[in-house]
Amino acid sequence: MRPLLELKGITFSYPGGEPVLKGIDFQLDFGEKAGLWGCNGAGKTTLFHVIMGLERPSAGEILFEGRPVTGRKDLTALRRKVGFLFQDADDQLFCPTLLEDVAFGPLNLGLSPDEARSKAIATLDLLDMANLADRPPYSLSGGQKKLGALATILAMDPIALILDEPTGGLDEDARAILEQLLIATDAALLVASHDKDFIEKVTSKGYLLSGGRLFNLPRDDRQALPKEA
Repeated sequence: MRPLLELKGITFSYPGGEPVLKGIDFQLDFGEKAGLWGCNGAGKTTLFHVIMGLERPSAGEILFEGRPVTGRKDLTALRRKVGFLFQDADDQLFCPTLLEDVAFGPLNLGLSPDEARSKAIATLDLLDMANLADRPPYSLSGGQKKLGALATILAMDPIALILDEPTGGLDEDARAILEQLLIATDAALLVASHDKDFIEKVTSKGYLLSGGRLFNLPRDDRQALPKEA
């Protein structure tokens, strides 16, 4: 069976800089849950941005559902099915109310306004946030913004989730909700986090990004990582 997502020889450099990613090979299967470790500045966010088409690699190929991602049409297809949670939730919340933000994706998928509203409310309820639906995003706490941003992608029923530091700003209760959701979901998962305990709970496979290269990290080897690896 073909992988859901495959990277072949991905190399990337920022203008005037040394390569951040050096010939990255990676694949994520349907339903697979993988964690990504790396020190600050290792390139985890850059790798995610390359996958989502926010940055263009200087070399290599990305395949989604077995097809090369080469143009805008391919990226649109990928983004409809892969939900990306930015490290900064403010990058994803821009509507007057949280409900409108969460309904935005379903509307773009062709749902009617009533259907999109119902979908948004159901998604917020899943995250125990329905009581915040009419609040403007700027009035939310950092943790509430993080879960709100997650709701915007969950409302689109993605088959894969790429999450960049999803526990940032979450209190204990919100973190527990997130853990339960990610453990239960059938969606494939690629998550970068400095929170070792969290990533151990929600993933079954691990990778280390270091020196621009990606290394398979067997579970036994993860024990040597510091808590904030």
